[in-house]
Amino acid sequence: MNLNIKAEKAQTYDAIVVGSGMTGGMAAKELTERGLKVLMLERGYELKHVEDYKTAMKDPWEFEHRGKITNLAAEEHYASMYFSAKEGTQYLYTNDAGNPYIQKRPFNWIRAYHTGGKSLLWGKQSYRWNREDFLANAKQGLGVEWPIGYDDLVPWYDYVEKFVGVSGQAEGLDVLPDGKFLPPWP
Repeated sequence: MNLNIKAEKAQTYDAIVVGSGMTGGMAAKELTERGLKVLMLERGYELKHVEDYKTAMKDPWEFEHRGKITNLAAEEHYASMYFSAKEGTQYLYTNDAGNPYIQKRPFNWIRAYHTGGKSLLWGKQSYRWNREDFLANAKQGLGVEWPIGYDDLVPWYDYVEKFVGVSGQAEGLDVLPDGKFLPPWP
Protein backbone atom coordinates (compact mmCIF):
# COMPACT_ATOMS: atom_id res chain seq x y z
CA MET A 1 0.00 0.00 0.00
CA ASN A 2 1.40 3.38 -0.97
CA LEU A 3 0.95 5.95 1.77
CA ASN A 4 2.77 8.87 0.16
CA ILE A 5 0.24 11.48 1.18
CA LYS A 6 1.20 15.14 1.15
CA ALA A 7 -0.75 17.43 3.40
CA GLU A 8 -1.26 21.03 2.33
CA LYS A 9 -1.75 22.16 5.90
CA ALA A 10 -1.12 20.35 9.15
CA GLN A 11 -4.28 19.44 11.03
CA THR A 12 -4.56 18.98 14.74
CA TYR A 13 -7.11 17.03 16.72
CA ASP A 14 -7.98 16.81 20.37
CA ALA A 15 -8.67 13.08 20.05
CA ILE A 16 -8.34 10.25 17.57
CA VAL A 17 -10.96 7.49 17.59
CA VAL A 18 -10.12 4.21 15.88
CA GLY A 19 -13.17 2.42 14.49
CA SER A 20 -16.69 3.64 13.78
CA GLY A 21 -18.59 0.80 15.41
CA MET A 22 -20.65 1.12 18.56
CA THR A 23 -17.73 1.93 20.87
CA GLY A 24 -15.93 4.26 18.49
CA GLY A 25 -19.18 5.91 17.43
CA MET A 26 -20.21 6.61 21.03
CA ALA A 27 -16.73 7.89 21.88
CA ALA A 28 -16.74 10.28 18.90
CA LYS A 29 -20.29 11.42 19.72
CA GLU A 30 -19.44 12.20 23.33
CA LEU A 31 -16.16 13.95 22.54
CA THR A 32 -17.56 16.13 19.73
CA GLU A 33 -20.62 17.08 21.80
CA ARG A 34 -18.19 18.38 24.40
CA GLY A 35 -16.47 20.56 21.80
CA LEU A 36 -13.42 18.45 20.97
CA LYS A 37 -12.10 18.18 17.43
CA VAL A 38 -12.07 14.46 16.65
CA LEU A 39 -10.50 12.42 13.87
CA MET A 40 -12.16 9.04 13.32
CA LEU A 41 -10.20 6.33 11.52
CA GLU A 42 -12.04 3.41 9.92
CA ARG A 43 -10.32 0.56 8.09
CA GLY A 44 -13.40 -0.35 6.07
CA TYR A 45 -15.52 1.26 3.41
CA GLU A 46 -18.21 3.88 3.91
CA LEU A 47 -21.58 2.23 4.26
CA LYS A 48 -24.23 4.92 3.81
CA HIS A 49 -27.18 4.63 6.19
CA VAL A 50 -30.24 3.10 4.46
CA GLU A 51 -28.89 3.76 0.95
CA ASP A 52 -26.31 0.95 1.13
CA TYR A 53 -28.46 -1.62 2.96
CA LYS A 54 -28.68 -3.94 -0.04
CA THR A 55 -31.27 -6.35 1.32
CA ALA A 56 -33.23 -4.31 3.88
CA MET A 57 -36.38 -4.09 1.77
CA LYS A 58 -36.46 -7.73 0.67
CA ASP A 59 -39.10 -10.16 1.84
CA PRO A 60 -37.98 -13.58 3.14
CA TRP A 61 -39.19 -15.37 0.02
CA GLU A 62 -36.96 -13.17 -2.15
CA PHE A 63 -33.82 -14.84 -0.77
CA GLU A 64 -32.66 -17.94 -2.61
CA HIS A 65 -32.13 -19.87 0.63
CA ARG A 66 -34.93 -18.22 2.62
CA GLY A 67 -32.49 -16.24 4.73
CA LYS A 68 -29.99 -18.96 5.64
CA ILE A 69 -26.42 -18.84 4.39
CA THR A 70 -25.30 -21.96 2.57
CA ASN A 71 -22.92 -24.48 4.13
CA LEU A 72 -20.51 -23.77 1.29
CA ALA A 73 -20.50 -20.03 2.01
CA ALA A 74 -19.95 -20.72 5.70
CA GLU A 75 -17.09 -23.13 5.07
CA GLU A 76 -15.34 -21.15 2.35
CA HIS A 77 -15.83 -17.55 3.34
CA TYR A 78 -17.63 -16.86 6.59
CA ALA A 79 -16.74 -19.66 8.98
CA SER A 80 -16.46 -17.43 12.05
CA MET A 81 -19.93 -15.96 11.69
CA TYR A 82 -21.83 -19.04 10.60
CA PHE A 83 -23.93 -19.13 13.77
CA SER A 84 -25.09 -15.54 13.42
CA ALA A 85 -25.12 -14.73 9.71
CA LYS A 86 -28.20 -14.53 7.58
CA GLU A 87 -28.41 -14.49 3.81
CA GLY A 88 -29.54 -10.86 3.92
CA THR A 89 -26.65 -9.66 6.09
CA GLN A 90 -23.69 -11.79 5.03
CA TYR A 91 -22.40 -8.91 2.88
CA LEU A 92 -21.84 -6.94 6.10
CA TYR A 93 -19.40 -9.50 7.50
CA THR A 94 -15.73 -9.63 6.62
CA ASN A 95 -14.85 -12.58 4.42
CA ASP A 96 -12.56 -14.84 6.50
CA ALA A 97 -11.03 -16.51 3.44
CA GLY A 98 -10.02 -13.15 1.98
CA ASN A 99 -8.94 -11.76 5.35
CA PRO A 100 -7.40 -14.66 7.28
CA TYR A 101 -6.10 -14.42 10.82
CA ILE A 102 -3.74 -16.60 12.79
CA GLN A 103 -5.07 -18.43 15.81
CA LYS A 104 -3.34 -20.70 18.32
CA ARG A 105 -6.59 -22.44 19.19
CA PRO A 106 -10.10 -22.29 17.67
CA PHE A 107 -11.44 -18.77 17.91
CA ASN A 108 -14.27 -17.07 16.03
CA TRP A 109 -13.45 -13.46 15.29
CA ILE A 110 -16.50 -11.81 13.81
CA ARG A 111 -15.44 -8.76 11.83
CA ALA A 112 -17.27 -6.11 9.83
CA TYR A 113 -15.03 -3.71 7.93
CA HIS A 114 -17.28 -0.73 7.15
CA THR A 115 -18.61 2.33 8.88
CA GLY A 116 -20.79 1.27 11.76
CA GLY A 117 -18.89 -2.00 12.23
CA LYS A 118 -20.79 -4.85 13.89
CA SER A 119 -23.35 -2.45 15.34
CA LEU A 120 -25.38 -3.13 12.18
CA LEU A 121 -25.61 -6.79 13.17
CA TRP A 122 -26.51 -6.63 16.85
CA GLY A 123 -30.31 -6.67 16.49
CA LYS A 124 -30.91 -4.25 19.38
CA GLN A 125 -30.00 -7.01 21.83
CA SER A 126 -27.29 -5.77 24.17
CA TYR A 127 -27.22 -7.01 27.72
CA ARG A 128 -25.50 -5.60 30.75
CA TRP A 129 -22.85 -7.48 32.62
CA ASN A 130 -24.09 -8.38 36.10
CA ARG A 131 -22.37 -7.81 39.45
CA GLU A 132 -20.79 -11.28 39.41
CA ASP A 133 -19.23 -10.69 35.97
CA PHE A 134 -17.02 -8.02 37.54
CA LEU A 135 -16.00 -10.34 40.39
CA ALA A 136 -15.28 -13.52 38.40
CA ASN A 137 -11.55 -12.86 37.84
CA ALA A 138 -10.89 -12.33 41.54
CA LYS A 139 -13.06 -15.28 42.61
CA GLN A 140 -11.46 -17.64 40.09
CA GLY A 141 -7.92 -16.33 40.55
CA LEU A 142 -7.64 -15.46 36.85
CA GLY A 143 -6.24 -12.31 35.31
CA VAL A 144 -6.52 -9.13 37.31
CA GLU A 145 -9.31 -7.83 39.47
CA TRP A 146 -11.64 -5.30 37.86
CA PRO A 147 -10.95 -1.75 39.12
CA ILE A 148 -14.67 -0.93 38.83
CA GLY A 149 -17.89 -2.77 39.55
CA TYR A 150 -21.40 -3.00 38.19
CA ASP A 151 -22.69 -0.12 40.34
CA ASP A 152 -20.04 2.18 38.87
CA LEU A 153 -21.42 1.54 35.38
CA VAL A 154 -25.17 1.71 36.04
CA PRO A 155 -25.49 5.42 35.11
CA TRP A 156 -23.51 4.81 31.92
CA TYR A 157 -25.51 1.72 31.02
CA ASP A 158 -28.70 3.78 31.48
CA TYR A 159 -27.34 6.64 29.37
CA VAL A 160 -26.19 4.45 26.47
CA GLU A 161 -29.31 2.24 26.48
CA LYS A 162 -31.57 5.28 26.19
CA PHE A 163 -29.52 6.63 23.28
CA VAL A 164 -29.02 3.48 21.22
CA GLY A 165 -32.34 1.77 21.95
CA VAL A 166 -32.06 -1.66 23.53
CA SER A 167 -35.02 -4.02 23.26
CA GLY A 168 -36.10 -6.02 26.31
CA GLN A 169 -38.24 -6.07 29.42
CA ALA A 170 -37.58 -5.89 33.15
CA GLU A 171 -37.38 -9.42 34.55
CA GLY A 172 -35.84 -8.72 37.96
CA LEU A 173 -33.06 -11.27 37.44
CA ASP A 174 -29.68 -10.78 39.14
CA VAL A 175 -27.90 -12.61 36.33
CA LEU A 176 -29.45 -10.36 33.67
CA PRO A 177 -29.81 -6.85 35.13
CA ASP A 178 -32.76 -4.74 34.03
CA GLY A 179 -32.05 -1.75 31.84
CA LYS A 180 -33.66 1.20 30.09
CA PHE A 181 -35.48 -0.81 27.45
CA LEU A 182 -37.51 -0.24 24.34
CA PRO A 183 -40.46 -2.63 24.16
CA PRO A 184 -39.39 -6.27 23.73
CA TRP A 185 -39.59 -8.01 20.38
CA PRO A 186 -42.80 -10.03 19.97
